[in-house]
Amino acid sequence: MNKLIANEMMKLVARKRLLVIGAIVGILVILFTFAQYKEVQTQRERLGTDDWRDSLQQQIIDMQNRLGSSRISDDWREQIQVSVQQLQFYLDQDINPSEPGAVTFVRMFIENSTDLFIPLLIMIVASDLVSSEHTLGSVKLLLTRPVKRWRILLSKYMTLLLATSLIVAMTGLLSYVISGIVFGYHGWNAPIITGFVVDGGNVDTSSIRLISQWKFLLMDFGLVWFVAVVVGTLAFMLSVLIRSTAASMGVMLASLVSGAILNNMVSSWETAKYLFMVNLKLTNYLNGVAPPITGMTLLSSMSVLLIWWAAALVLSFFVFTRQDVY
Repeated sequence: MNKLIANEMMKLVARKRLLVIGAIVGILVILFTFAQYKEVQTQRERLGTDDWRDSLQQQIIDMQNRLGSSRISDDWREQIQVSVQQLQFYLDQDINPSEPGAVTFVRMFIENSTDLFIPLLIMIVASDLVSSEHTLGSVKLLLTRPVKRWRILLSKYMTLLLATSLIVAMTGLLSYVISGIVFGYHGWNAPIITGFVVDGGNVDTSSIRLISQWKFLLMDFGLVWFVAVVVGTLAFMLSVLIRSTAASMGVMLASLVSGAILNNMVSSWETAKYLFMVNLKLTNYLNGVAPPITGMTLLSSMSVLLIWWAAALVLSFFVFTRQDVY
């Protein structure tokens, strides 16, 4: 099995997919770092101070002014009300929710990447693992080896898990190294509040906990890795079912993009909570962001994703071990 996994990793490296992914992450981090820097500079010029309390107070005022508009939807109004209450709580507790530093940048970047950007990176690898064998015509040679089919597919799936872990780690490392040049390599022990419970348009603060940012970051990365594995497994299944790499990538891309759109439109469609793409934003539960559908929790979302993961894995092995090769 180790030799099979090593062989799959060599093929993955030879295709330079990981190198391309690293380049994409690096370029985007540079762009987001510059954008964040310009935003800080603009805010500083606007307020005439570096005090984060003044900045936070201004954010609250801006949100309250938006609440007075009759053009925003009820769902969006509820989200703004929740954000106002959370920011006011941070202000009352004298805690800066955006402590400057590379660690804060990594946390915000990884949280905003969990439902689309990182899944897209994983898709680049997963959608090609099996279908490429059909495209290149090497699948016949692969299956003539004296190795059971399920072991061959398992080696490919283990390669996917290794690649997924590497991509998530690489994203965090590049974010930290590049953003630290501008913002400094500090913020590990900055206080972060978690445990906000959103009930309608109100925020329940009875269960909140104050933890160091490095602990919060570990939880973030754990949830992001879990989402990446689920999405990777679904893309892996499509790679088995669809022999065209372009087609399997297209189906997965459409699913991820539709999920990003649905998150803002499914509040009244209760059964949509069983769709995997509606449950990808797990990090929102740590930050107390209102779920897209009332009643959704971290446990329920993880359970839905686990069911999708198990079904995709079982179907992948079932089809691969029985399909005809021609």
